[in-house]
Amino acid sequence: MLKRTLLFIAAFLLLTNPILQAHEGMWIPMLLKKYNIADMQRHGFKLTAEDIYSVNKASMKDAVMIFGGGCTGELISDRGLIITNHHCGYSSIQSHSSLEHDYLTDGFWAMSDKEELPNDGLTVTFLVRMDDVTEQVLKGVTDAMSEDARNKLIEAHITQIKEDAAKGNHYQIKVKPFFYGNQYFMFVENVFKDIRLVGAPPSAIGKFGGDTDNWMWPRHTGDFSLFRIYADKNNQPAEYSEDNVPYKPIKHFPVSLKGVKKGDFTLVFGYPGRTEEYLTSYAVDMIQNKINPERIKVRQNIIDIMSADMEKDPAVRIKYASKYARVSNYWKKWIGENNGLKRLNAVAKKQETEKQLTEWIGDSKDRIAKYGYLLPEYKKIYAKYTPYKLAEEYFYEAIWRMESVKLSSKLAGLLRKGDKFTNKDIESLKKYADKFFKNYNRTTDIKIFKNLVKLYYENAGKDFQPEIFNFLKPFEHFDIDEETAFNLFADVYFAKTFYLDQTKFNDFIEKYSYGSATSDKIQNTPGYNFFYDFVNVYYTKILVNTDKYTNQINKLNRLYMRALMQADTSKVFYPDANFTLRVAYGNVDTYEPKDGVEYDYFTTLKGVIEKDNPDIYDYKVPARLKELYEKKDYGRYGENGKMHVCFIASNHTTGGNSGSPVINADGELIGVNFDRNWEGTMSDIMYDPDMCRNITLDIRYALFLIDKFAGDTRLVDEMTIVE
Repeated sequence: MLKRTLLFIAAFLLLTNPILQAHEGMWIPMLLKKYNIADMQRHGFKLTAEDIYSVNKASMKDAVMIFGGGCTGELISDRGLIITNHHCGYSSIQSHSSLEHDYLTDGFWAMSDKEELPNDGLTVTFLVRMDDVTEQVLKGVTDAMSEDARNKLIEAHITQIKEDAAKGNHYQIKVKPFFYGNQYFMFVENVFKDIRLVGAPPSAIGKFGGDTDNWMWPRHTGDFSLFRIYADKNNQPAEYSEDNVPYKPIKHFPVSLKGVKKGDFTLVFGYPGRTEEYLTSYAVDMIQNKINPERIKVRQNIIDIMSADMEKDPAVRIKYASKYARVSNYWKKWIGENNGLKRLNAVAKKQETEKQLTEWIGDSKDRIAKYGYLLPEYKKIYAKYTPYKLAEEYFYEAIWRMESVKLSSKLAGLLRKGDKFTNKDIESLKKYADKFFKNYNRTTDIKIFKNLVKLYYENAGKDFQPEIFNFLKPFEHFDIDEETAFNLFADVYFAKTFYLDQTKFNDFIEKYSYGSATSDKIQNTPGYNFFYDFVNVYYTKILVNTDKYTNQINKLNRLYMRALMQADTSKVFYPDANFTLRVAYGNVDTYEPKDGVEYDYFTTLKGVIEKDNPDIYDYKVPARLKELYEKKDYGRYGENGKMHVCFIASNHTTGGNSGSPVINADGELIGVNFDRNWEGTMSDIMYDPDMCRNITLDIRYALFLIDKFAGDTRLVDEMTIVE
């Protein structure tokens, strides 16, 4: 028994232990003092856990924020100046762009506070404090309870915790599960709503390399943008007002000009979105072999259509720039993820862990009673779950991604209000429609619609087809193939769905009243009926089953996670990312992606110039940048006659870490995290210390662009520069 236990622990540590596998892990900041700070200091960190996270004094956490809904940003001045990624600010930059003022192509630089541009709906969120509330949340909860009863009791406890924490303040309160519901933390947050665009380089710098270079190393992208937080006269969060003033933070990062060298300590502090490091082999097999290939296929089709139309028409390029970036980002990530999982033989490694765990469980009757059924049950459930999960992915990736469906969903929401709709509802819909049509190209939407409808029909499964597809049956009696039939259907769909025309939509919404010809008009369109039928299929045939099996899997995950942790009580486990504030640490390092190839840890402006191609939008280097390169006019930002652009390190990051500060051993900002290398994108599921690298914009390149390229020296002047 002891021998098998030791064998399991040794094997499990070898496969998953973040202490042995240097730099793996996304750590909870309030627990650094207990679990991580000694190891961080061994790797070179010179500060304390209190310098990173404290509720008693200003700390790094007070300079880090959620930027928008899915990125990280950080404060770099005592006047509320934020730096984040260009791709995180992309939709805001795009919203201010037009053919007359193409800030995507030309860049934008505010030379005074008055020139900074407001962004409706953009927020930043600071963590005030976090607390372990596991005991309160799980009070009275037992394993014998049904999942429904368990969830209801937990939700009641969470509601009470949030109500108590919100009393007497304006803070936003969240409670989130960790380790599949074995632990819970509360987050008290301060949300600012007046965020203004300050500066952004041209896309040929901020998005240099586009989708060709996305997720790749070597990288030469100046991926940053600048925003500013505005507050009321009492320095408190406020809605946009001309009377608001720049926010005065209690902490901002000093900006270092020291640069980096191989082996230097690096710390990434931000909001990683989602990882799944503790999945079973059944889950990994489903993702790798069933789900990812179909996701990639759908997005490849969308990308091909969008890119062709964007290349033909500059106006379409502006309209679809942000949409294209969103689609292509994870398309490429999933390709890299699958390659990495196959290279690591991830399914087999997970199976080995499960084998060792099974032996550990078998050494005790009590463990057999508690955990003996887990892995056989996983196998049965995933066999049933996979077809429904695939259909769900097709619904979201194909149907819900259609622009016309998004607008139909808004009108369906209006109909659901019945006669209780208000003028506010109408104004909100008008506002949405203005943004929709500003960035809409009917021809592109038609092409995507025709393509995705056919993909769904052929691949989502015969049990998940909507009634509206009954139009295909009459064609069976004629010599008309399915593709032609779908094309004819699409032609009718767009011709008869009046609200996809902006003029007709505006005329309709001005006259709208429920229970009249105007509300009937919506329900008689192919667009609405298409939306309605698909939503009906989703809720009655797909979601009801994915929810059922997800609930069963969640219970298994909770117990499986508990078993793993009990199998090795000496090991410090890190929780999966869930878009809460985390610390990752590592060192600047090179890597070898394949035999005979070693990548250096940094890139320079020379590489930008070498990639210059005036005929390709993403590689058209601005003349001013080429001029500065020719003159080697780098100011104080260069190093040994070179202008460093990006560097890599071994920090464990994921989506949501975009824009995160990369900090040196002295607590100074040395870069802005913006990507991972392609060979390391499987790190959301399985980390590989030899391959996983986070890609960082060297802060000196950002300062060089602000100062020498744009001439916006006022921004550099307000920073705390450390030389």
